[in-house]
Amino acid sequence: MRQARLKADPRAEVAYYHCISRVVGREFLLGEAEKEQFVALLREYERFCGVRVLTYCVMSNHFHVLVEVPRRPEKPLTDEELVARLYGLSGLSEAATIEQRLGWLRERGQHGAAEVLRERVMARMWDVSGFMKLLKQRYTQWYNRLHDRTGTLWEARFKSVLVEGAGHPLATMAAYIDLNPVRAKLVLDPKDYRWCGYAAAVAGEAGAVEGLGRVLASVEGHRKAGAEALRRYRCWLYGQGEEREGVTEAGEPLRPGLS
Repeated sequence: MRQARLKADPRAEVAYYHCISRVVGREFLLGEAEKEQFVALLREYERFCGVRVLTYCVMSNHFHVLVEVPRRPEKPLTDEELVARLYGLSGLSEAATIEQRLGWLRERGQHGAAEVLRERVMARMWDVSGFMKLLKQRYTQWYNRLHDRTGTLWEARFKSVLVEGAGHPLATMAAYIDLNPVRAKLVLDPKDYRWCGYAAAVAGEAGAVEGLGRVLASVEGHRKAGAEALRRYRCWLYGQGEEREGVTEAGEPLRPGLS
């Protein structure tokens, strides 16, 4: 029997989740182009669902995402705002249909039916499960078309850890995610692994800079400007990623990390 996913109190203003999902069979199926597309869709569904990706790391057979999920706003989206979000999703053919259907219902005064349709669309917004389900489904469709394959791409339901509280727990989790390619011995410095939030921020990607700035602010209590936020986050990253002293019997570090 599947266990219920642990989620934050729905009355909380915001919740933080570390989400992980692995490729079926844990095969190394994600190359450079596949990782690029995953990041592109990650940003699309971030905007659509009204969540904020704080950082992420896309590896060859799994991904990590640290996501901030705000409580559903009391003021609902207008029809126009909702439709605009739908049109912001690439490869979605439903946007025009839903726009026309909403207009048709409003013209005839069938507002109850219009609200049912709106709720069907918004059910996966401001929700970690809705965000991850949409992202994984859409990515699977893209990947299967590209590689002429069918069936599931992901091993199982995504796993999520509720990060209880901002501050040090949140920043520690962000560092853990950004340090994945270092611990996997793919790079010596996370800035050189282009499919993680830290590298994207160093490259100037606005969403990545914003996400890490929010992580750092949760520790320090106030926001820093872009370059200064990255400098201070790098200090945090090096502290969390410090290589453990000593070596294994094979002569390798006990924990690959940053010297």
